[in-house]
Amino acid sequence: MESNLKKLTTETQNEKTMQIDIASPLEILSIMNEEDQKVALAVQKVLPDIESAVVKIVDSFKNGGRLIYVGAGTSGRLGVLDAVECPPTYSTDPQMVQGLIAGGSSAFIKAVEGAEDRPELGENDLKEIEVSSLDTVVGIAASGRTPYVIGALKYARSIGAKTIALSCNKNALISQEAERSIEVIVGPEVLTGSTRLKAATAQKMILNMMTTTSMILLGKAYTNLMVDVHVSNYKLKERAIQIISTVTGVSYEEAKDKLEQADNQVKTAIIMIKAKVTKKEAIHLLEKADGYASKAIELTKK
Repeated sequence: MESNLKKLTTETQNEKTMQIDIASPLEILSIMNEEDQKVALAVQKVLPDIESAVVKIVDSFKNGGRLIYVGAGTSGRLGVLDAVECPPTYSTDPQMVQGLIAGGSSAFIKAVEGAEDRPELGENDLKEIEVSSLDTVVGIAASGRTPYVIGALKYARSIGAKTIALSCNKNALISQEAERSIEVIVGPEVLTGSTRLKAATAQKMILNMMTTTSMILLGKAYTNLMVDVHVSNYKLKERAIQIISTVTGVSYEEAKDKLEQADNQVKTAIIMIKAKVTKKEAIHLLEKADGYASKAIELTKK
């Protein structure tokens, strides 16, 4: 096992940080900043692979399936983080994007020792949420060799679910268990093996890309505005009002009034104003446009 670890890029010593233990605070920060700048360039190299993943995810969504992230440790936490941000940002059902972490939800705040070493736990967690062939399962592991993730991907593939592997090493083991793989090579970490640094940053960027692109393709944006934002608190209501005002040009007061008439549905309020129709008519227009605000607005012009 030790010799296998030494072969992983994520476990290699970084020649540029060999003296970091005796560096000044500013020197350490400068080194980290320099290394972090490499992450976006590494992600750029795998954009075609991310695109392939997005195609699968959107296909799952359009056919009633879900996006399921599976990971351990930092990778698992990143999956959970991305999943829980989707409902407030896009008004999605909490079941639509889910994050599973080795050791269960308690492992998000405190590590559960040994949970990631058992492939059967990955399989069991997918069975518990009744994963199906309609779903897309994304296995996340910086090392690319986490047994929990391997077990989950094997099971997902065996029942016909779409499978994607996201790792930070070439020829990762989890890549062999998925239909599509994303291997983003960010190089050795500042602290050897500390994959919560560059590897995790790359993973977070890619997860952001996958869900954001997928949601845009489902019509959850108008220009670059979040028109499906879930109005669940004061800040989000203020954002919703601002979005409506920006798109339609009406005053704050009118935007607020229409938002409330539309039961806090931003797209419905926008169509009500732009097309001068009732809430019921606005909902019908959005249904005809498959939820795309821009298409619904075009329909009003015909």
